[in-house]
Amino acid sequence: MRHRLCPLFIVVALLPAVVQAGYQDVLINDVPAIRQRPDFCGEACVQMWLAHLDTRWTQDDVFNESGLDASLGRGCHTAELNTALKKIGFQTGDVWNKIAFADAAQLEAQWKLLHADLLRGVPSIACMHYSDRADASEHFRLILGYDAKTDEIVYHEPAEEKGEYRRMARAMFLKIWPLPSDEKTSVVIRLSLASEKLAERPKQGTDFTPSDYAQHILALKPKLPAGFSFVIQPPFVVIGDEPAEAVRQRATSTVKWAAEKLKADYFSKNPTDILDVWLFKDKDSYEKHTADIFKDKPTTPYGYYSPAHKSLIMNIATGGGTLVHEIVHPFMAANFPNCPAWFNEGMGSLYEQSSENAGHIVGLTNWRLAGLQKTIRAEKLPTFADLLALSDAEFYRGEVGTHYAQARYLCYYLQQQGLLVKYYHAFVENKKDDATGYQTLQKILKEEDMGAFQKRWEAFAMKLSFP
Repeated sequence: MRHRLCPLFIVVALLPAVVQAGYQDVLINDVPAIRQRPDFCGEACVQMWLAHLDTRWTQDDVFNESGLDASLGRGCHTAELNTALKKIGFQTGDVWNKIAFADAAQLEAQWKLLHADLLRGVPSIACMHYSDRADASEHFRLILGYDAKTDEIVYHEPAEEKGEYRRMARAMFLKIWPLPSDEKTSVVIRLSLASEKLAERPKQGTDFTPSDYAQHILALKPKLPAGFSFVIQPPFVVIGDEPAEAVRQRATSTVKWAAEKLKADYFSKNPTDILDVWLFKDKDSYEKHTADIFKDKPTTPYGYYSPAHKSLIMNIATGGGTLVHEIVHPFMAANFPNCPAWFNEGMGSLYEQSSENAGHIVGLTNWRLAGLQKTIRAEKLPTFADLLALSDAEFYRGEVGTHYAQARYLCYYLQQQGLLVKYYHAFVENKKDDATGYQTLQKILKEEDMGAFQKRWEAFAMKLSFP
């Protein structure tokens, strides 16, 4: 495996100079250079060689074959890369080879084996220090040749642009190749890329893969304040500053539950990005970290969805209802682009007070009911034709509380009549011809006189109660 950072100077100091031994020129041509994703140097080396062999495997595919836990937020170490290579169909040989610190002959013997593989057209991935600095990290490179005239190793560098056919003095290579193992020995790591028959590239699905989550976690970790933990809960990463067990529980009981139930009835596609669900434990944490992490000032005490930050940002002390509400929005964005605000918010607010019935998510009456009933009694409620015709900007200004409540309880009515799922799918199908959803609503309700329907709906709403 790739080791912790090791004191390279110990190895360098104890190894005597290696005399050039007249090795034969060799170079494997036409290997494309591919830039690694963060921390995927080994995976990129494999992709380079697989591309030369005219396959379509990617470094992400290589990571996914390794079985590495994506929540670790790193690329493959040697053991995991070796696992992936064997699954793909490579015979990697003796990967870990211990040598005594001061035994140059043992090191030279390992080089001879690598050179012999090159002569038969087989490159190697070597794990070495990045440079001869004492604090150099460990790094995979693809070894492709040797120049006898200059006594240089020829390799592809995955960590840099234009990394093809770089050169390194063989003496330098032999300094930085051995990695300290214990007080008396080093380990020389080499993965031979010999193969006879390679596996086919796995079929590509539409869901995020372990490599996607590994890269996401790798980028997330530097942002995490002290005391925060996270859980991968596809298609989200749930982050919180409550005890880790509480964060895991919320990830399962609220995020996983809501996502699965919503997908079962409405959504065939996941959000287009992995989204972070930030669960701040109380008002102070919510306000402080929203400012520190996102440079935002919340306009609601409960929480909100930020497409710009690809995050759901919650004060979880106020309960999980707003979280379920906000989960609706990224799914709607992926499955119903340009969904009008009235329906987007109507669906979201429907499920901010929700339960389960016969395996399906159902909205319950909630606090918005009182305001709706007050407006109905005052005879100030817009017609459905007017509500559905509102632009997004118009929906979110003016009598916004009334807009939310009316949209929510229209969705609630449709749900209670067994029509909401049917209406959603019909609206999506007809959105080009019916951008507001009004004609589709009439069709689903089998209603020609929408004025008469509104009177019946208002009577329905006035009979509801909460709690």
